[in-house]
Amino acid sequence: MFLGAVFERELTFAPRAQGFFVARAVYCGSLFGIIATCWLVVTATQSIVTAGDTARFGATLMRILAPLQLAIAMLAAALTSAVAVSTEKDRRTLELLLVSRMSDAQLVVGKLAGSLVRVLLLLVSAVPVFAIATLFGGITFEQLLRLFLVTTAAALAAASIATAVAFWKETPFQSLAFTAFLLASWLAAGEVVAGWYGTVAGAIASPARAALAAIQPLDSQSILPFLGLCAGVVATSNLLATTRVRRWNMASEARQAVAPVMHATAVVASKRSIARHVWNNPVLWRELCTQAYGRTIVLVRIAWLLLFIAAVAGIVSAAQTTRPDRLSVAVAVLPMALASLLAVAALAVTSITTERDRGSLDLVLVTDLEPAEFIWGKLLGTLGVAREIVLLPLLLCAALVVAGVASLENGLYLALGLALLLFFTAVLGLHVGFSYANSRHAITVALGTVAFLFVGVATAMRIMVAFGSSFELQLAPFLAVIVGGAVGLYAALSARNPSAAIAWASALLPALTFIAITSFLQGNSLQVLLVAAVAYGFATLAMLVPAIGAFDLLTGRTTNSE
Repeated sequence: MFLGAVFERELTFAPRAQGFFVARAVYCGSLFGIIATCWLVVTATQSIVTAGDTARFGATLMRILAPLQLAIAMLAAALTSAVAVSTEKDRRTLELLLVSRMSDAQLVVGKLAGSLVRVLLLLVSAVPVFAIATLFGGITFEQLLRLFLVTTAAALAAASIATAVAFWKETPFQSLAFTAFLLASWLAAGEVVAGWYGTVAGAIASPARAALAAIQPLDSQSILPFLGLCAGVVATSNLLATTRVRRWNMASEARQAVAPVMHATAVVASKRSIARHVWNNPVLWRELCTQAYGRTIVLVRIAWLLLFIAAVAGIVSAAQTTRPDRLSVAVAVLPMALASLLAVAALAVTSITTERDRGSLDLVLVTDLEPAEFIWGKLLGTLGVAREIVLLPLLLCAALVVAGVASLENGLYLALGLALLLFFTAVLGLHVGFSYANSRHAITVALGTVAFLFVGVATAMRIMVAFGSSFELQLAPFLAVIVGGAVGLYAALSARNPSAAIAWASALLPALTFIAITSFLQGNSLQVLLVAAVAYGFATLAMLVPAIGAFDLLTGRTTNSE
C-alpha cells in the first residue's frame, strides 16, 4: 500500500476494536440526546405552532451542533495523532520504524492517516443524526455537506499539526502542550482576523467561523478559501515532518557516537561541581530539579507566555470599547484556559505513563517510598513544572480586573474557580494514569474527560441561552444529559479501582455543574464558586484519597486476592 504498513495495520485493526464501536454509539447517542434536550427545552418555554417555528428551531439547533462537532473532531484528531507518535517514542519502537523499508513520507503520512481512521469514521457515523436534524427545516442537505467538509478539513489540519509536533518534540507532554498551544493560537488568530477585517475574512481564518458560515444560505459565502487554508496547513506540516523526521529523531548509532563525548564532559563538570543534595521527597526533587520532561520544556513556557500576551491584548482591546462584548472577552480568555487545563492533565497523566513505559515505575515500587510521598511528589511536581501554565491563566483574571472588564469580587471568584479546576485536572491525570495500563488509553481518557467537561459546559450554556430564559424550568429536559454524563464519568474514572466516593462524585458532578451554569447565567457569581468548589472539590478528594490509600492495588504491588 502506498501509505505503508503503519496505515495498513491501523486500517485493518482499528475498526475491529470494541472501544471504537462504543465510541461511535456514545457519540451518536449524545448528539441525539442533545437534539431531544433542545426540543424539550424549546417546547417547555416557547410555543411551536407553525412550519416557520420548526425551521427556526432547526437553524438554531444546527448552530449549536456545528461548533460542538468541530471542537470534538479537532481535539480528537489532534490528540489521537500526537499520542500515536509519542507512544512510539516512549516505547522505543519509532527507531525500528525508522530503520524499516518505509520511506519518510510513508512513515509520517501513514501515522497521520492511521490516527485519523477512527475520527473520520466517527464523523461518518454522525451523518444520519445530523440528517434527522434537517427534518425540522431551516437547513438543507447541501449546507450539511458544506459543514462536514469544513469539519473534516479542520480535523485533518489539526491532526497534521499534531503529527509534526509529535515527531519534533521528545516527550508526550511537550507534544500535547505544543499542540494545545497551536490550536488555541489558531482559534485566537481567527478571531483577531475577524475583528480587524470582518466576518468574511474571519470565516477564512477561523475554523469556528467557517463552520457557522457553512450552514448559512448557499449564496452567502464560499468555503473554498478555508478549505484552501487547511490544505496549505496539511501540506506544510507533513512536508516539514517528512524532511526533518530523521534529524529530529537521531538513530541509536548517532547517539552512541555522541555518548562518549557527553560522558567525558559530564565527568569534567562533576569534578568542578558539588554533588547535588536530594530533598526528603526524592520524587518531588526529580520532578523539579532534573530534565524529567525533556530538555526543551523551556519552549513550552515561552509558548504559554506568548499566549498570555495575546490574551491580555484581547482583553485590553475589548476594554477599550464603550461596552465590552462578552463574546470578545470569552475569545480572549477561554482558548488559553482550555489549553492550560489540557496541558496540566497531559503533564499529570504522562508523568505516570512515561514511568511505566520506560520501566522506571517498577524501580520506584521496590523502594521504601511511602504512597503519600510518591503521590504528593508527582502532584506538586506536576504543578511546579507547569508553573507558567498554571499561573498565567490566573494572572488573566487579574488583567480582567485591571482592564475594568470584571469587578474585583468577580475576578477573585474566577481566579479561585480556575485554580480549583487546574488542581482537579492534575489529580484527574494522576488517577487515570494509574487506572489504565495502556498509555494511549490513559492519555486519551484523561484529556477526553477534560475536553468533555469543558465542551459539555459550553454546549449546555449555549442551549440554555438559545432556547429559553427561565433557567429553573430547564432541569427536567437536561436530566437525560446529566444522567448520561454521570454514567460516562463513572466509566472513565472507575476503570480499575471502583469506589463509592468516585460513584458519588460522578453522579453529583454533572448535576452540580448544571446548577453552577444556571447561577452563572443569572449573575450569581458567589453561588457559582461555592457550587463548583463543592462539586470539583469532592471529586478531587474522591480520586486523591484512593490514590494514596489504595496505592499498592493501583500500582500492582498487591492484588485483590492477597
